[in-house]
Amino acid sequence: EPVDMNDSAQLAKIRGDRLAKMEEMRAEGLEPFAYSYDPTHTAITVQEEWASLEPGVEDEAAAVSVAGRVMLKRVFGKLAFFTLRDQTGDVQLYFDKSRLDTFDAIKKYIDAGDIIGAKGSVKRTEKGEISVVVTEWVMLTKSLLPLPDKVAGLKDTELRYRQRHLDLIMSPDVRETFRLRANITSLLRSMLNDRGFLEIETPTLHGQAGGAEAKPFETYHNALDMELTLRIATELHLKRLVVGGFERVFEVGRIFRNEGISTRHNPEFTSVEAYQAYADYDDMMELTEDLICGIAEKTLGTLELNYQGTPVSLARPWRRVPMYDIVKEATGFDFAALPEDEAGLAEAKAQAKAAGVHSAEKCTTIGYVVNECFEELVEGTLIQPTFILDYPKEISPLARPHRSKPGLTERFELFCVGRETANSFSELTDPIDQRERFEAQAAKKAAGDEEACGVDEDFLRALETGMPPTGGVGIGIDRLVMLLTDSPSIRDVIAFPLLKRVDGS
Repeated sequence: EPVDMNDSAQLAKIRGDRLAKMEEMRAEGLEPFAYSYDPTHTAITVQEEWASLEPGVEDEAAAVSVAGRVMLKRVFGKLAFFTLRDQTGDVQLYFDKSRLDTFDAIKKYIDAGDIIGAKGSVKRTEKGEISVVVTEWVMLTKSLLPLPDKVAGLKDTELRYRQRHLDLIMSPDVRETFRLRANITSLLRSMLNDRGFLEIETPTLHGQAGGAEAKPFETYHNALDMELTLRIATELHLKRLVVGGFERVFEVGRIFRNEGISTRHNPEFTSVEAYQAYADYDDMMELTEDLICGIAEKTLGTLELNYQGTPVSLARPWRRVPMYDIVKEATGFDFAALPEDEAGLAEAKAQAKAAGVHSAEKCTTIGYVVNECFEELVEGTLIQPTFILDYPKEISPLARPHRSKPGLTERFELFCVGRETANSFSELTDPIDQRERFEAQAAKKAAGDEEACGVDEDFLRALETGMPPTGGVGIGIDRLVMLLTDSPSIRDVIAFPLLKRVDGS
């Protein structure tokens, strides 16, 4: 009978039947939950080592033991065939009643989903399937709940996220995504280490949210009687390490932002931030290209990707274009030519409205208008990797003023497949300028902007001690993994994404 994973009555009946089997096993002296097992081979090594066997031939001298989950159980009279899955893949178990005294027990007690160990020789069946001919078996873990139906699979996307363990059991592609994610993170660390960067962990609990414009999660420490927030960035503590003499430092860390959920946003996500003394945002562009291209080549073997049916080329060099220039391309209007006064702001709003960007009406500066135009008209069109450069000062409170373009900062964001993947500055090292920007942010916060930060006196004290010229970059690991694994949603690359409660649970 097909299993409906949403049918609570059917699941309860199956669980009851399996509990009864578990008790019967114990009554017969069979423990349903083993302490350990020592397999000699994995599914893939059995397949590889005996690949030369001809159909119908058995290597009777072989002595292998394997362990894994029973995915499929087929019994035909005095023969039974199970599909066993471990982390490397699948291998068939071949049970012959004439060679196994406990044949009746496998029919009685083993269900799909159980984890078992099996020992025996190796044979290629007449149909060509490499199999372990079982002479001994042991129950390692009795599964009380069933697996989803083999044919129907786990097609309910919400259920896949809520019961990720089932998703991983049933889908080799999902397991491959998370294997690639682990490799990507490992490679990233290795590449930064090879370039002389040192990873140092920074606090998750902050007394003052900072390093980004985002609403933080709030918490409280009982013993210290302190209101705290979960970090929205690792930036400010990593910069303090640069002040302290670590000239190349980074952290791969979890970030928490109290924001909405979408295909590209999860309130808890992973980023890497790296800071390099005596560098600027041009150096960070080179570093970003090096890292992403290097990871793609080492994990995928190519720079030519296909993302959701669209070709994406990571071949260098990537396009570099200032924000004002690309907004001019989209609107046909040069916002950079406007004077920074009330008349200029009014004209900027009018031009934005004419281009269909009605959200610009609430903006208080031309820079904000240009950013609104970029987000609504340009961002989603940037499919190939593109560095957007030289952001307005008012939306970049931690970036250094541009050395030759008044009102702008030395900042870039990397966009690919229509979304931001990296953010970088020539870091602001002037503590007086930084204080003024913090105070401007604090005024926005006092006026009701929940994403604005306050004045971080501890960071300013460090900055006043003196920070060398520094370039910094942050890369969203989840979005990078989405790109490299062709995953449409951020929830496909986060093992356990945050989900709404269901039925009060």
